[in-house]
Amino acid sequence: MNETTHDDAYSAFVAAAWTRHYGLAVLLTGDPHLAEELLQDCLVRLYVRWRRVSAGEPDAYLRRMLVNGNVSRWRRHRRETLTATAPDGGAAAPAGPDDEFRRALLALPQRQRAIVFLRHYEDMTEKSVAAALGCSVGTVKKQHSRAMARLRGLLGAKEEVSL
Repeated sequence: MNETTHDDAYSAFVAAAWTRHYGLAVLLTGDPHLAEELLQDCLVRLYVRWRRVSAGEPDAYLRRMLVNGNVSRWRRHRRETLTATAPDGGAAAPAGPDDEFRRALLALPQRQRAIVFLRHYEDMTEKSVAAALGCSVGTVKKQHSRAMARLRGLLGAKEEVSL
């Protein structure tokens, strides 16, 4: 394939996959601006590897890049900055049901959040999630179970949490 064909294939992939991968990035980072930055960084790195990656599963490769990139970002920035005064919280807007659910998702640890997103929003199998996150199927099952129990507790749900 020539360079133009590869560029066109990459552009088509990005156009088709942006919304789905942006949703994962938002859930991983908890911030729409950080999510967009993370996704853009990963897409730049994916472009460099596009010839090799496009022959396989570029969606799975990009998901793994997002998870790894978020972990790296979190490790770089996890140091606390102590100040003499507390930050101003400002007035909070009334929370709707979507806000409550989003806060509950963001209260989950990053891996659990990623597993819930991939299992329920991407409709991936446990085996596919394990491959995307680089862990065992047993880990996916255990973390998913813990995440759902935590969501039930946070949302005050007696029955199954509906995603």
